[in-house]
Amino acid sequence: MTIEDQGTKESVLDLVVEKGPVTASVIAKILGLTTAAVRRHITTLEDAGQIVSHDIAQLSPRGRGRPARHYVATDLAHQKLHDSYAEIAGKALTFLAQTAGTDAVESFAAVRSREIERKYAPVIRAAGNDPRTRAIALADALTQDGFAASVRDIGGGNFAVQLCQGHCPILAVAEEFPQLCEAETQAFARLLDVHVQRLATLAGGKHVCTTHIPVGAVTKRPGWRQDTKRA
Repeated sequence: MTIEDQGTKESVLDLVVEKGPVTASVIAKILGLTTAAVRRHITTLEDAGQIVSHDIAQLSPRGRGRPARHYVATDLAHQKLHDSYAEIAGKALTFLAQTAGTDAVESFAAVRSREIERKYAPVIRAAGNDPRTRAIALADALTQDGFAASVRDIGGGNFAVQLCQGHCPILAVAEEFPQLCEAETQAFARLLDVHVQRLATLAGGKHVCTTHIPVGAVTKRPGWRQDTKRA
């Protein structure tokens, strides 16, 4: 495989991580390649155990022919993307739990929640007060930090959106300490000023972390404020 082919294969995998479940034709359109070329890389990634076909419900009748195959990343793919510091972080939290108890882990998670809020607050403020625009800004910021995030419209985007995180740099730690996932969810609620709901997590065995965000008849979270200046 040439260096160019290797780069294309990695781009295909990145898109499966970020947008999965996703079809070869969608990936081809994004990369400006033929569907046949993308399928060649998909076959290689399937053979390597890094992606698998994922069945999804069809919401509308299809025409003739086989339904398009959708792909998601496997645990193996996520392990290859993990931050090398995740193992150290996991050991540190395990030591904290053993020496100071679960309350100490909860306190650490609360501190992390506030750190997330402080980090992304300037980006969210700059996006304005519209929940959907804020969600997109948050997804862009998360992607820059390695979470492969995107926003998907629900009900045409007039009712709600879903913030999807295709990768988690601290997945191994979150699997052992789900308090970190809850802390992140709480931070998202404060940043977006709406009541959000975590529907699925990578740490819980799903192929993507999914957070439901209302954008229509917005339900403000308890203690809602107009902006995030307090963060």
